[in-house]
Amino acid sequence: MVRPAACLFDLDGLLLDTEPLHARAWREAAAHFGRQLSAAELMQLRGRRRLDCAQQVRRWIAGASEPAGALASCDPPSIEALLAVRQPIAEALLVHAQPMAGAPELVRRCAELAIPMALATSSSRAAVALKAEPHPWLELITTRVHGDDPELRAGKPAPDVFLLAAARLGVPPRDCWAFEDSPAGAQAADAAGCLLHVLPPPGETCAVYPPGALCLRSLHEVAESL
Repeated sequence: MVRPAACLFDLDGLLLDTEPLHARAWREAAAHFGRQLSAAELMQLRGRRRLDCAQQVRRWIAGASEPAGALASCDPPSIEALLAVRQPIAEALLVHAQPMAGAPELVRRCAELAIPMALATSSSRAAVALKAEPHPWLELITTRVHGDDPELRAGKPAPDVFLLAAARLGVPPRDCWAFEDSPAGAQAADAAGCLLHVLPPPGETCAVYPPGALCLRSLHEVAESL
């Protein structure tokens, strides 16, 4: 098979099974301020930067897009107050995140084949360090673009994170394979011009991803095909 010139990996929900933990943290933080988040709303937060998520959750708490019959809040919390509740919950959960099936094998296989790799994540540098510390295999990915990278102009679904990751590897985006699990991340990789591979969360289909995306059942199938 034709191998990629480089692989660009999302982190949350793709390499590490963190998305249910992030969802729980946002759900509990919003509930603290009297707003119950739906599964559909939590799905909208997947793949996005923390501050972008916090701004959206604050709008929901304020009353925008409220479910029928819900009471809107006239005095939503500040972003700082919302994150002050959310962050301790998230940090206590995320240190226990496990690898997604096939993720260590795929990363190690790329390293064996000398395929350049980059992390293209919405998570901040500090958050990545927290989540990655129990997983030494992630150290094989040395090129990284974080959600708080000073060169990153816009978060997912904008293509910037993948364009910047490809540029740092010195590889045209069209020659890169991008791996994503969230609709926002998939839109970003597709807009960057990468060959998009998506790993839908359990129970989801590829219908919500850009047309032409390669739908995976697990990362094992990619590791075994290289």
